[in-house]
Parts: sequence; structure tokens; C-alpha cells
Amino acid sequence: MKILDIAIKDMRRSFRSAFALVFMFGVPLLLTGMFYLMFGGQSKSVSFNVPVTRLVVANLDQGSPAFNAPGSTAHSLGALIVSTLQEPQFASLLQVTQAPDEGAARAAVDGQQAGVALVIPADFTAQYLQTNGQASLQLYDDPTLTLGPAVVQSVLAQFTDSLSGAHIAVQVAQDQAGADPATAQQVVQEYDAGLTQGLPSAALLDVQSVSTVPPVNDALVTIIGPIMGWLAVFYAFFTGASTAQSILREDEEGTLPRLFTTPTRQSTVLGGKYLAVGLTTVVQLVVLLVLGRLIFGIAWGGLASLAVLTAGTVLAAASLGIFINSLLKDTRQSGLIFGGLLTVLGMLGGLPVFAVGSSSADTFARVSLLVPQGWAIQGLLKAMKGAGVVALLPTFGVLLAWSIVFFVVGVLRFQKRYA
Repeated sequence: MKILDIAIKDMRRSFRSAFALVFMFGVPLLLTGMFYLMFGGQSKSVSFNVPVTRLVVANLDQGSPAFNAPGSTAHSLGALIVSTLQEPQFASLLQVTQAPDEGAARAAVDGQQAGVALVIPADFTAQYLQTNGQASLQLYDDPTLTLGPAVVQSVLAQFTDSLSGAHIAVQVAQDQAGADPATAQQVVQEYDAGLTQGLPSAALLDVQSVSTVPPVNDALVTIIGPIMGWLAVFYAFFTGASTAQSILREDEEGTLPRLFTTPTRQSTVLGGKYLAVGLTTVVQLVVLLVLGRLIFGIAWGGLASLAVLTAGTVLAAASLGIFINSLLKDTRQSGLIFGGLLTVLGMLGGLPVFAVGSSSADTFARVSLLVPQGWAIQGLLKAMKGAGVVALLPTFGVLLAWSIVFFVVGVLRFQKRYA
């Protein structure tokens, strides 16, 4: 078919131009790469490491024959606390040593041999086992430290809170069953069993590394992806206009009038050039989307949704290019139109990308819908968020309407010019 031959000839001319290739592919990828380095280059997580706290424990607890800790060999609550603090799960937080008495523990802190001293009184277990008893722990810490004492207090607070729960459980049982020692003892034993089985490991404290910078994948999704999507649409409309300029260029070179003198119909010649504009834009968009996925890992959305959106964008970009060139008298006017009009339209269409999170985001989004680029970009953002084909049909419909108007007006003007 002659119309296809003419289209292929124009496409060859476009893709043989180094300037055109750089403009269609190089510039969008280069700009995206710059943003990628700006945001992706900071993607390494910054971990916050909790320093190891030197804890000295003076366990003076004498225990009680009535104390029974299922699953543990500890003879007292004091011994149970010490064994819990010495578990491997806390090795990255606490370095536990023991002192023979309270004085030695305090002296270790005063001499900066330890950061925190824990004193467990002699009647700690006995007080705990009494219904109305008050068991308490003593902490003595280096006043120059902040994080270490807070870690120790956090661990012990959860421990003592669990112990306090036993007294509450016994009190409730006594209120329900009266002063029945057998019932109270059973409640204490059952509560102790659940308590001591749940004390070790991360039940007391869960320490995780916290990153102060979002992972690179999040940055790509929230920043790099929309920016490259905007650049792809932005330069697709430039490509549509510059490819359609071949009509004016060949008119000035004299090749177009000579072609009209051949048996080939004028509609076939112009139709081939229109087809070249659309196919060139298709190649550009597809290549940019594929490279964006391969190089930057951008998830554009479902293939069907992306196909619908690409088709609508190509139709609007190609028809706008034909319309704009139909208004120009010669190629000398193209610099001002392409550099001014298309840039303004592209920036308006990209407002939703750069207004994310601002108080005026909704207003900017509505303003962008005044131009076809805005519909294409917002449709791409929806596809990236998982929108299906049905959800993108209104966007495609609007882009199709834009393209019909541009194409009809542009074709009529060219036909009138070359009648």
C-alpha cells in the first residue's frame, strides 16, 4: 500500500536523525536518571544502633518455699529476673554482671564500671506471694546516661507490670470466691505458669533497626515513576508536532508539490504522513515505558490498561501535531510554537505530578484537565495505582475526543492549502 510506504519512508527519516533520537529517547531518560540519582542515591537505610548498657545486679532476694516457676529452675523472682536479663535475646542491649550487695552495685556505677545498678531486695519474692504485699525494685544509674537507663526501665517495667497482674487476678478471685486460700493459691500458680512461660525473649522488648530514609522502591513509586511518566507524555507531544512538520519541510523543499503531480492521490500522500506521525509516537512511548521498567524498575500498571492509555495518548499527540502544523505558514514559525506553546501545555499537564501532597493538589489536578497532556498524565497515574481498563475508559474517551477535533481541523486546513 502506498500510504504505508510513505509512512515508512517518513519514519526512516525520523529515526535516522541523531537529533530526533536524542530528543525522543535520550532527553527523557537523562532527566529521569538525574531524578533517580537525586532520590535513589539516598536510598541506603540509616540504621540506629542502641548501645550496649552495662548493668550490674545485686540480687538479694531470699526466695520462698512457696515460689514455683514452671519451666524454670529459678528459686526466687530475683533469680528469674537475672536469668531473663542474661538471655541471648538481650545480649545486644545489656551486658549483665552481678554484685554481692547493694553497696558494691552502687560503687560500680559511681566508678563508671556500669551504667545502671539494679537492686533486688531480700523480701522481693515473699512480698509478691503475699496478697497485700508490695514488692519493689531499686534502680541506680549514671546521670550522664539517658538511653541505657531507659532500656533497663522498659524491660523491668513490663516485668513488674506482669507481676502486678497476678495480684489483681488474686484480688478478683477473692472477691468472687471469698477468702479461700486454696483458690487464691491456684490462681497465683496458674498466673505464674503463664507469666514465666511468656517472660523470655522478645515478649519484653522488641528492638528493630529504623531507617530514616524510605526504601528506593518507595521513592521510585512515589517520585521517579510519575516524573518519567510526565516526561514520556511531554516529549510524545513534541514528537507528534516535530514529525508532522515534515509536511511543511517537504513543501518548502519542493518534494511535496512534485509528489502531488504523480498519479498518487493527495489524500494518500497526506494520509501516509499522518500515519507516520502516529507510528513514530507509538514507538517512542512504548520504548520509553519499556526502558523505564527495565532501567528504573517503574511499575506502570496492567498491560491492558497501559495499552488503552497509550493508544489515547498517541492519538492526541499525533493529531495535535497535525493541527499545530496546519496553522503554520512555514517551518521558521515552528521554533516559537514548539518551544512556547507545547512547553506551556506540557507544564500544565504535569501539575498533578509536582503538586502531590500540597494543599492545592486538587485545584492543580483540575487545571491540568484543560489540556490533553493533563488527561494523559492523570490516566497514567491511575494506571500506576492499579486502575483497570474500565476505570480508564473515560480518560481514553476524552483523549479520543481531543484527537478527533484536532485531526479534523488539521486535515481540512491542509487539504485547503494543497487543493
